[in-house]
Amino acid sequence: MAGTDTKVLTAHVPLALAKKVDQMAGRLERSRGWIVKQALSAWLDQEEERERLTREALADVDAGLVVDHQAVQAWADSLSTEVPLPVPR
Repeated sequence: MAGTDTKVLTAHVPLALAKKVDQMAGRLERSRGWIVKQALSAWLDQEEERERLTREALADVDAGLVVDHQAVQAWADSLSTEVPLPVPR
């Protein structure tokens, strides 16, 4: 990573979590910093995807692309019957 701009972040973590990071670092033969960077990157990617999906869902609601709650409930209730209803659209 020579030449890459970086910034040191400091966080207090519970001892049990720090122990898990140390164990994972040892198992993977990587530094603690590498483990934390991987975990933080994965979490940020997950949160960005969650935000994207939320915005997409809200746009669907604004466009009226919703399924009535009663239709979903009737479908869910039918799943335990011999002839379940088709998925509501």
